[in-house]
Amino acid sequence: MPSFSIPLSGLNANSQALSAISNNLANLNTVGYKDTRMEFRDLFYQQIGSTGAGEPIEIGAGTSVGSNAGIFTQGSIENSGVSTDIAIQGDGFFVTSKNGLQEFTRAGNFSRDQNGNLVTTDGANVLGYPAVNGVVNTQAAVAGLNIPLGQVTPAAATANIQFGLNLDAGAAVGATTSAQTPVYDSLGAAHVITITFTKTAANTWGYNVTIPGADVGAAAPVSLKAGSLTFNGNGQLTAPAANIAGIAVAGFVNGASNLTFNWNGFAPPQPTLTQFAAPSAVANSTQDGFPSGSLVSFTVDQSGTVQGSYSNGQSRAIGQIALASFANEEGLQRQGANSYTATIGSGAANIGTPSAGGRGSIIGGSLELSNVDIATEFARLIVAQRGYQANAKTVTTFDQVTQDTINLKQ
Repeated sequence: MPSFSIPLSGLNANSQALSAISNNLANLNTVGYKDTRMEFRDLFYQQIGSTGAGEPIEIGAGTSVGSNAGIFTQGSIENSGVSTDIAIQGDGFFVTSKNGLQEFTRAGNFSRDQNGNLVTTDGANVLGYPAVNGVVNTQAAVAGLNIPLGQVTPAAATANIQFGLNLDAGAAVGATTSAQTPVYDSLGAAHVITITFTKTAANTWGYNVTIPGADVGAAAPVSLKAGSLTFNGNGQLTAPAANIAGIAVAGFVNGASNLTFNWNGFAPPQPTLTQFAAPSAVANSTQDGFPSGSLVSFTVDQSGTVQGSYSNGQSRAIGQIALASFANEEGLQRQGANSYTATIGSGAANIGTPSAGGRGSIIGGSLELSNVDIATEFARLIVAQRGYQANAKTVTTFDQVTQDTINLKQ
């Protein structure tokens, strides 16, 4: 008698294949979704005899689902222009945490919650390496990343100033010229420093560094440092031979702490002050202080570093995205909501920075799309449908054979 269990196993297996294919097609537009491929395997066999050559004669018991393996090929990258959208180019998974459970995802359509935390669409925290004072420590444990837009950062007092300056070698003795630069105190307030140059002899200039008297409670500009500059016949600075250090300002009327800064650009091999037969002019000036500022925007670079831009023109790291890799990514268990969890089959997560340890790089302002190919899925759909129809036909055939057997005694 025929065994109905054989075509029934085929019906069941092909029905599950149809479900898997329909799930792939349903997730055609799901960010970061990875396609699956249903694979069958035959069941046990019953030996009913053997040939004269000793070869076994076996009848199979049907089929079952052997695996529904994930296909972790790269999905297309689409530029979204949204700062919180992040895509992975290459291998790896974002690391997330929700209710103490660590999960992994390829879907980088993140957002910021009401506290500025970077989160997934279902509210899980995106993990990485938070920066402290603009410095990322990738040796620390991963933690939730926070992007506090609008948060005010403290000011930094000026520690160094520098000028690119030429003094006119043809100027008469007694001629003067000046250069100015702002410096910032500990409260972030700007004060204009003026350096006046006076030619005292051929190849020799005196300088006087002053600050407005009103800034320090005086009636007239206050001299902070004075000295002389000496040039050789080629217009090159010969003295002083080292940077001028320890220019001090005390008694700010706004209550800021005393300020001490250095005037750089004197040290060899290339001093920034020259004396040529050309009009005295300042080519450029720099200083390293800045006022307080608030975080107004951010970007994510290839290394996963979240770089913040502040209203005071400064830029500093806020944190760095972490990625996880696995010895066998096909062993990950799907949890829904674009998330996976590690299993014995996948091995433990190897968490680190992007572009290291076999992990891919990061593309900010972009999303990885689903890697489902609609043409491939339609071809699979036809094959699974035909398989289901063939097994259904086998059932009806077995039914007819059984009916004919019952009718033998009539």
